[in-house]
Amino acid sequence: MQRLSYKERRGELETYFDRTAADAWSRLTSDAPVSRIRATVRAGRDRMRATLLDWLGADLSGRRLLDAGCGTGALAVEAARRGADVVAVDVAPTLISLARERTPSDLGRGSVLFLVGDMSDDLGRFDHVVAMDSLIHYSPPDVVPLLAGVAGRTSASVLFTYAPRTPALTLMHAVGRLFPRGDRAPAIEPVAAQTLNQLIAAEPGLAGWRIGRSKRVACGFYTSQAMELRHS
Repeated sequence: MQRLSYKERRGELETYFDRTAADAWSRLTSDAPVSRIRATVRAGRDRMRATLLDWLGADLSGRRLLDAGCGTGALAVEAARRGADVVAVDVAPTLISLARERTPSDLGRGSVLFLVGDMSDDLGRFDHVVAMDSLIHYSPPDVVPLLAGVAGRTSASVLFTYAPRTPALTLMHAVGRLFPRGDRAPAIEPVAAQTLNQLIAAEPGLAGWRIGRSKRVACGFYTSQAMELRHS
């Protein structure tokens, strides 16, 4: 099967999250009732968000943070409450509109600027970059250069998640291909940790960066692996 280019896959994601799944994503990222399956996804995402925020630390005063693939803005808002000045981007205009609507008027010491775009855009320099579940639809050969691009504009850490290659996730990936094309979510790209580590080590743009913490969150139909890249 021919691999989609980065731009082709990004276009699929924009269409899916901006139109096809906009209402479902709005409910999933709120406190509205959802199905038991989606409840496990919501709980898993909550745990993953808490993990990444814990890695960033409780006091982000004076720090500039890029939330790449911010969705409806939950992580961006919490980082701002901890004092960060956050630039939050997403390819889906509908999600950015929701994020702006949900942002509290008082964020304390921090701030959030929501923009339509993605992490490949030149948005200036940052102390930290977070890409939670926004890279799982891209192939590793596309992901690693993206990470290198933002790392070149980042001084402290790049936190991201990927879909770990597990038997259960591989099965769900295969079953998903059986649904009618119009009903499918964009396919995720499971990757083995060893493969990802090798690609990172071989990427010239990540010279001077090292792999730090890693943690898997598995909750029902949600499985995602967090990884930290730190500037040496």
